[in-house]
Amino acid sequence: MIVCSDLAFRSVAIPDLCIPSGHTCVIGPNGSGKSTLLSLFAGIETPEQGRICIDETTPRKTDVGWVGEFPEDNLIFRTVHDEIASALRFRHLPHEELEPRVEQALRDIDRVDLKNARCKELSGGEKALVALAAAIAVRPKVLVLDEIDSHLDRATAEHVQRILPSFSCAHILQSTQNMDTASHADHLIYLEEGKVRHFGSPEDIFSDLEDTQFYPTLWRFASCISHLKR
Repeated sequence: MIVCSDLAFRSVAIPDLCIPSGHTCVIGPNGSGKSTLLSLFAGIETPEQGRICIDETTPRKTDVGWVGEFPEDNLIFRTVHDEIASALRFRHLPHEELEPRVEQALRDIDRVDLKNARCKELSGGEKALVALAAAIAVRPKVLVLDEIDSHLDRATAEHVQRILPSFSCAHILQSTQNMDTASHADHLIYLEEGKVRHFGSPEDIFSDLEDTQFYPTLWRFASCISHLKR
């Protein structure tokens, strides 16, 4: 359980919020505080007021994997192998465990073929997948994805969403502008001006947003088909 109490940081102000385990998508207008909130969950930023507890500890004392909007900013090593291995070396993983964990991370993203590739020669989608592999190689309790899909081609974005449920993270926190992606999450947080206006299941939240731009295209299309058949 992630618990926010009297949380305040920059534009974000959340008096009380409890997020169960599972996949949670954060949605809302540009500038609503989505990236700021995710940076707090990841421990990149610390609250000016209040607290965040992840299973009764702070984000900075929790194993967190992070992938930002621009994956090339995450990659600093020459090869894919070294990029993934670096995340493990920074945590002082024993050498004998390093190779199996690198291999497993590549299997988790279904791209073992990238192991010896040079990072600078990867496509944008492949860079995002490698950044994701590095994040999950440490087997984090919390995986934070800040609009990872915003610059991906459709096939890669769909691939990312397809493999997310196979990860063993207790929490996957993801911001997205794609409401069809958000509709598959377990929980939604709708932010507006730094405040949580809605929190709950996609069915509950989107029922309140049907007349806005924040309504899944596929749901709207299905609704139109249903009306035409009547």
